[in-house]
Amino acid sequence: MELIKVDNIVKTYHLGNSDVQVLKGVSLRILPGEMVALMGASGSGKTTLMNILGCLDRPTSGQYLFDGQEISRMSVNKRAMVRNGKIGFVFQNFNLLARTSALENVLLPTTYAEDGLSAGKHRQRAMELLDQVGLGDRMDHEPSQLSGGQQQRVAIARALVNNPRLLLADEPTGNLDSHTSEEVLRMFQQLNAQKGITILLVTHDATVAGHSTRIIHIRDGLIADGNPQVQTVVAKPQML
Repeated sequence: MELIKVDNIVKTYHLGNSDVQVLKGVSLRILPGEMVALMGASGSGKTTLMNILGCLDRPTSGQYLFDGQEISRMSVNKRAMVRNGKIGFVFQNFNLLARTSALENVLLPTTYAEDGLSAGKHRQRAMELLDQVGLGDRMDHEPSQLSGGQQQRVAIARALVNNPRLLLADEPTGNLDSHTSEEVLRMFQQLNAQKGITILLVTHDATVAGHSTRIIHIRDGLIADGNPQVQTVVAKPQML
């Protein structure tokens, strides 16, 4: 069964007396365990589609099934429950809390977790994740004491702390130099290959998209490939 199933999604924004249709009938499928890039230029509709796939917004019309659940008509509160329990986010600007340790930043999503785990178990998992991303000796450091690459690693650990079905990365290397970008992208490849986490990279950059195993192009609010199953095969991930 598909993890993501989107059929004829339309999104229209009402601006004053005008209606602006940003998504014009998008359909796509993503299977569990895939690493897919959603690639498009600014204004293509990729951010709007990302917000719908991430349960941050809902479409004007069409159907969106995530992990077998109909998301399209869910209330704000129900979407928030799905989002917190099943989706992890990594953003270009890291979105870490200042004057808060790496460990406490990673623990933030567990505040609303409904997984039945104790605070101690959550803390143990957060520490293990920071260790896995190479920051076991930086847990007490605040964002200002970390490099850009280290901050993004904290953000990745935070995205994983609730054991999500989907990791959604929005321009995750936009604020990183080329060497650090490559390290972060290899980390995504390892998470996908070794742990089977479904990853969606949202990007305008062909180099970033090339680290995925399938690229879906979006242009002017439509899937540009004609067939969203078209694959671009890339090299297998190497160990950091």
